[in-house]
Amino acid sequence: MQTSVLQAKSCAELFEEFKKERPDVRGEKLVFTGVGGRDVYNITAPFQDDGEWVIAGRVERRDSERSQVMFFVERHGQWQPRPNAPVFALQDPFVTFIRGELVFGGVEVYFDSSDEHYVTSWRTVFYRGPRVNELEPFAKGPLTMKDIRLAEIGDGRIGVFTRPMPVDDARAMIGYTEIGKLEELTEQVLETAPVLPDQFLKAEWGGANETHRLANGWIGVLGHIACMEEGNIRHYYPMTFALHPDTRKYTPIKLIASRDMFPDGPAKRADLEDVLFSGGLHRHEDGTATLYTGVNDAEAHRIVIEDPFLEYEQ
Repeated sequence: MQTSVLQAKSCAELFEEFKKERPDVRGEKLVFTGVGGRDVYNITAPFQDDGEWVIAGRVERRDSERSQVMFFVERHGQWQPRPNAPVFALQDPFVTFIRGELVFGGVEVYFDSSDEHYVTSWRTVFYRGPRVNELEPFAKGPLTMKDIRLAEIGDGRIGVFTRPMPVDDARAMIGYTEIGKLEELTEQVLETAPVLPDQFLKAEWGGANETHRLANGWIGVLGHIACMEEGNIRHYYPMTFALHPDTRKYTPIKLIASRDMFPDGPAKRADLEDVLFSGGLHRHEDGTATLYTGVNDAEAHRIVIEDPFLEYEQ
């Protein structure tokens, strides 16, 4: 397994490489009901809570950035709001389990007091608890930092992936550090995490969306890489890489899906028609995995692909 990153590759280069071996599979749209005609996107993968599978999703009107995160359960092939579940005024939810405890989070967005469409800042916030209905806040990230994710390593360690922006003249980078317990997750720890160099070109960006503890001790990271072309047209691709928590070595980024592998559908805006935002990944025993992703900031889809983490476990 290659573990040295010699030079960052652009979104375009990675996409051209991916197209040469792109799998001949097709995703499907998930159907959400009970949200009053609002969009549901940037979902998590389903996770177990109180004995049933639950998805957290970003819910908002097509013409607004003011969103809620709601929890959904599947009934007769459709996902509907879970009765009596909490609702959070957040964007882009994520979940993980640290030492058996549910850790949930999302992006808290601040709007201009005189213009509800103008975002002034944002930050990642964290909740913890034994179950969804008992979540309590416990940490906040620095202003303008999204994509903070945790990874249970073992040996009393918790890995922490960060996404500082900007970093010198780079738009955004991924950082990594470790803590011993959730109480140590502070703004100072997040702000001072060393960055992983040579993952993105300076004009491009990306972040971690979900972590997986692999069989050989590496941390598998599901994330996204993004770039912008003339006219502010955005391109977001689901990607993976792996990091060894002891050596801090990490593998090159590889794409695992592209927009044309999913059904056509609406976009929140014209500049978001090529956006996939990785939500989560379920690994299966047959060597495949199901990727859950937001699409065009308007829908949520899933697709079955080859397990992208298998090669990191070799």
